[in-house]
Amino acid sequence: MSQSLPPVLTEVAYQDGRYVTFGRPEPGAPQTLYRVADGALAAAFTGTDGSADAVRAAVTEGAETVVVPAGDPAVRPRVPLLPEASGAALLSGFMGTHKKKWGGASQPEGEFTPPKWFFKGFGDWARLPGEPLTVPAAPIALIEEPEIALVYVNDADGTPHYAGYTFGNDLCDIGLHRKDPGYNPYCKLCDTALAPWLFLGAPPRSATGRVTIVRDGATAWEGTFDCGGDALYFRVRDMAEHLFSFPAVRRPGLVNYVLLGADEASFHDGFRIADGDSIGIDVKSHGVSFENTVRYVSPAFAAVVPAS
Repeated sequence: MSQSLPPVLTEVAYQDGRYVTFGRPEPGAPQTLYRVADGALAAAFTGTDGSADAVRAAVTEGAETVVVPAGDPAVRPRVPLLPEASGAALLSGFMGTHKKKWGGASQPEGEFTPPKWFFKGFGDWARLPGEPLTVPAAPIALIEEPEIALVYVNDADGTPHYAGYTFGNDLCDIGLHRKDPGYNPYCKLCDTALAPWLFLGAPPRSATGRVTIVRDGATAWEGTFDCGGDALYFRVRDMAEHLFSFPAVRRPGLVNYVLLGADEASFHDGFRIADGDSIGIDVKSHGVSFENTVRYVSPAFAAVVPAS
């Protein structure tokens, strides 16, 4: 990690409550947790200037504090800012955003043609590190997609407030997309992993790392990636402003997880992800690593449709 990184906030579940911790615990060192009610963390972003100091003050002032030992198994990470209510958060993203897909160029200043956008699912569809990523049985060709995920919280008027960023793996069936781009909504019906660490700063210009895919205990494929802003053809601000021009994503209280697109990956190298493969994402520039296992899910029996 050569660049200076912004402060990190992690939301966790502990015993019967929801808590926030700041920074990364030193190996063997205890963690201090601050209890927050559902929606309290979101309010810390919408009710302040959103800076790391202001958010920390809003969360910690008067909060119940618990100190837990290192590695306490009762401390379980959560997707950052995920509301308790299903459907109160959306997971979506942009396609074809990297310069590699545009001949290495950047979009000219003063010009903006928005990239294609996709809806992935509700926020609680996201999976944490270590959880399986399920896909429909018999996909054509899966692809891992290490990406930056921006996190926004809408206030009571529907105005989006940027909270920070984390990283994800947007697994999808690129083979289905390539068979027919019109099938892209189906292509995206695979689980997405989101890391629980929220970086309280502007989207990074550089975010580099390595993907390692393990099969039967051995490395089957590995390669590098860059998903930072400098690797993108489109400007992050332009993409975000365009997305939030649509009222549907500006509903009061809604949390938005916005994926910024991925570099080339294993599929482009001729590799094919199989059932049971473990995909490790190591964002070396940020000291973030997480791993998930791919699981093909057999379809349920077909519903019987009454004859008309």
